[in-house]
Amino acid sequence: MSANVLFTILIGFAGGLSVGAGFVAFLTVLGIIPRLMQLTKTVKYIQGYEWGVISGAVCGGWLSLHGNVLYLPSFAAVIVGFTSGIFIGMLAAALTEVLNVLPILAKRIGIAERMIILLMAIVLGKVFGSLFHWIYFVDQ
Repeated sequence: MSANVLFTILIGFAGGLSVGAGFVAFLTVLGIIPRLMQLTKTVKYIQGYEWGVISGAVCGGWLSLHGNVLYLPSFAAVIVGFTSGIFIGMLAAALTEVLNVLPILAKRIGIAERMIILLMAIVLGKVFGSLFHWIYFVDQ
């Protein structure tokens, strides 16, 4: 395998781990689903919440891996954009929560003295990933 393929695999795996950690933190650490059920008094619809989370994650992952284009009317695009924005905002909050977990994890696995390297890798990965997305995909 060439170095480019290995580098692409490494970047994809690292991105998947970051998003997966944020999603798990979103669901467990923040307890967003139980809070939503308490606020809306819809505990009896717990299976609907479970299926919604699972199907949303599977469909979102599948759509992001394929180059499918959805031709939606304007009002539907607004709804999809609005709900996507809510999800991204909540995911950003969950990633912030994950950063609070990192010092504990670093202590337990013995890399506490390299914590700054771990944080800088996360920050620089986010910056370079965003720049790559905006520079590469905007020019096309």
